[in-house]
Amino acid sequence: MVSKKSRSEVRIKKHNRLRNRFAGTPECPRLAVFRSNKNIYAQVIDDSEGKTIVSASTLEKEIKASLENTDDTAAAALVGTTIAKKALDKGIKEVVFDRGGYIYHGKVQALAEAAREAGLSF
Repeated sequence: MVSKKSRSEVRIKKHNRLRNRFAGTPECPRLAVFRSNKNIYAQVIDDSEGKTIVSASTLEKEIKASLENTDDTAAAALVGTTIAKKALDKGIKEVVFDRGGYIYHGKVQALAEAAREAGLSF
């Protein structure tokens, strides 16, 4: 009988392949995205030190209060603009986008485009 791998295992394997291609540096950190069924998270990470510089998610009070649902593309776009504003306040203008093994579509795409419109370049 053929056993099928779970979607999360496949996503993690894709993410590891992506991470072999790039890493965040102090000059150009990595914007990492994680989706769960109910929320979306974004972090700007400096991989040389292993530190998270800024983060945003739909669990934050300000973001959650202004949203009706935390699991749609509008929520992802709001997280994208928030992470971009926080990164620009810290002096980060350019990042490497890490889609986390997810397809660049829907929530991940909405977050990326909102971050670009708010001033991040990648």
